[in-house]
Amino acid sequence: MIEVRRLTSSITAALAAVAMAMTMAMAAQAQDSAARQRSIVVASTTSTDNSGLFGYILPIFEAETGIKVHVVAVGTGQALEIARNGDADVLLVHHKPSEERFVSGGFGVDRRDLMYNDFVIIGPKADPAGIDGMTDVVEAFKKIAAGRVPFASRGDDSGTHKVERQIWRQAGIDASVASGAWYWETGSGMGATLNTAVGMDAYSLSDRATWLSFRNKAELVILVQGDRRLFNQYGVIRVNPARHPHVKAAAAKAFVDWLTSEAGQKAIADFKVDGRQLFFPNAKGLGP
Repeated sequence: MIEVRRLTSSITAALAAVAMAMTMAMAAQAQDSAARQRSIVVASTTSTDNSGLFGYILPIFEAETGIKVHVVAVGTGQALEIARNGDADVLLVHHKPSEERFVSGGFGVDRRDLMYNDFVIIGPKADPAGIDGMTDVVEAFKKIAAGRVPFASRGDDSGTHKVERQIWRQAGIDASVASGAWYWETGSGMGATLNTAVGMDAYSLSDRATWLSFRNKAELVILVQGDRRLFNQYGVIRVNPARHPHVKAAAAKAFVDWLTSEAGQKAIADFKVDGRQLFFPNAKGLGP
């Protein structure tokens, strides 16, 4: 009888230990699931990342909400594809026609203007194309092509590349036929393309934020700016949960709402490099 009681006690203790282990495992899984629900993926451009903007504003958002943001920084074209495949919860890019097609195609909802800056043409101080001080970007591109001077293009279907190709079209020039001669397509982000421009003493089209944050300027300077065709609008879009039910719709909405709120817009405006503001919030439709 004593042996039976001992065996029963041992079995009871073992079952209790198993039950406790299962409870702890389930609790850990629940915590892990909750943590995943409190994080989102944002597909965005290299300019927002290279400039340091995300490094500045995301800790503020995360401290206020407890939502962790993971950024995938690529060109606008690739960011759109990532979001189109449902591999991101939020899209933050800078090519409005592509953004509007993304929404009209049913891949995104609630596109909002977020902030703006501008593009600039940078090039060597010696300026062999003679474009320094011009305010007509199309005429500047014509002079670069006429002089057959080196031009470094991102060549990656990014927002910057889309704008560059539009300017070439307006100039009536197919620069791609000169690829490898004076026109060089890097297939890379803005920072890498600027490094190529430095190495080749070439011209390039850059967003101002990345240029101001870029530390390897060498003999390159801003030569052309101020043309309204160089206006650079950023938009933010939530990936459509009706299309991709697995996206974290609530956390994504919280992020977009914060970005376009007074607090988020202030955080964007407060971000500066060497005392200079890089992005100008316009979620309420402000700006040029």
